[in-house]
Amino acid sequence: MDLTANQDLIKDSNEASFMADVVEASKEVPVIVDFWAPWCGPCKSLGPNLEAAVQKAGGKVKMVKVNVDENQGIAGQLRIQSIPTVYAFVDGQPVDGFQGAQGPAEIAAFIERISMQGGEDAGMDEAIEAAEQMLEAGEAHDAVETFTAIIGEEEGNLKALGGLMRSYLALGEVERAREVLALVPEGSEDDADIAKARAQIELAEAAADAGEVGELRKAVEANPDDHQSRLDLAIALAAEGDNEAAIDELLEAFKRDREWNDGAAKAQLLKLLEGLGAPSELAQAGRRKLASLILV
Repeated sequence: MDLTANQDLIKDSNEASFMADVVEASKEVPVIVDFWAPWCGPCKSLGPNLEAAVQKAGGKVKMVKVNVDENQGIAGQLRIQSIPTVYAFVDGQPVDGFQGAQGPAEIAAFIERISMQGGEDAGMDEAIEAAEQMLEAGEAHDAVETFTAIIGEEEGNLKALGGLMRSYLALGEVERAREVLALVPEGSEDDADIAKARAQIELAEAAADAGEVGELRKAVEANPDDHQSRLDLAIALAAEGDNEAAIDELLEAFKRDREWNDGAAKAQLLKLLEGLGAPSELAQAGRRKLASLILV
């Protein structure tokens, strides 16, 4: 996993920011504090293992690192006598901790124990945000694990279900994404997160039969009124991530013959825009262009 993907979960702190980074922050989500020093051998193994475990927890806890050599005041106030020392803060107070290096199993159990003290809903939004950042950073496998863990705690979480579908699509596992779609609670099919993921699944399925971009482009250039080839070209472009070009082709198809194949160009365009999501600037621009053509 790329441990730089979620910097908001792990940060360095000092005497000036400790209150905000740890005491105040722990009122929202548990904060684990790693007291370390550059010369400390065990710290060099414990720190990265803690970071990896915190990242894997997907937002249930956060981690703050304090260099005791540079922040002796904090170390003195908390009576840090040896390092590494790890404290966990919940609701502004230290509630648990340990000294010395720990193995992966002990670290995982510690984090799980602390995360449960944060309350039933603590960290859920942070976990979803962390998973989205993993997906955006190309860590789709880690995103799958995190979204799956969220769903394990809250089975009908629509944001997590939508994110899990998009994560499988990023891995090219269209069938797995379709299986997750079947888990969406009845009556939630029109939720924005679900609709976005469903549109992307349908686009991925259509792309499997669309053809190769180069050949389709030649067909369109040879016959600009070959609407099927233009539609297939748009789908293939979207599958390659060139959504702007795909939108342009669908707009051109709609402009040439909006009634062709029962309005297939408009239907495909709306599906693509839905797959991009309402906040997308590209989707917003596409909707404006479509509206202007409809009004002509």
